[in-house]
Amino acid sequence: MENTILLLNGPNLNLLGKREPTIYGSQTLTEIEGQFVEIGSSHGLQVVCAQSNSEGALIDALHAHFSCKGIVLNAGALTHYSIAIRDAIASIEAPVIEVHMSNIHARESFRHTSVIAPVCRGQISGFGSKSYELALLAFLNE
Repeated sequence: MENTILLLNGPNLNLLGKREPTIYGSQTLTEIEGQFVEIGSSHGLQVVCAQSNSEGALIDALHAHFSCKGIVLNAGALTHYSIAIRDAIASIEAPVIEVHMSNIHARESFRHTSVIAPVCRGQISGFGSKSYELALLAFLNE
């Protein structure tokens, strides 16, 4: 799995394109995943995409990709309170980059704190769907 990148999206991200387009834009998750796969493939990477509204399913996906090249994770609202996802990230070998489409630091105060950031390689937020691409490029430049 050394050439595998997992793109993992959490709760409500399946509604991208319909959900608050003034914040998240009009692209669907399927479109974002397609672009991510295309970029990854053009660099010889195998990309696996997954999304779940369930915290347990996200943890299972992290465990299943224990030692892949990298994980790009948009945990959605779970970013701010899921100690279980934080512990899962800390437990695996694969580096994780936390991604958010909106600038979480310019939004409601409860979004300013990420409990997963301390165990992630880095955090990218505020660039819309380009946030995902920037995270992928970070793995390519290692």
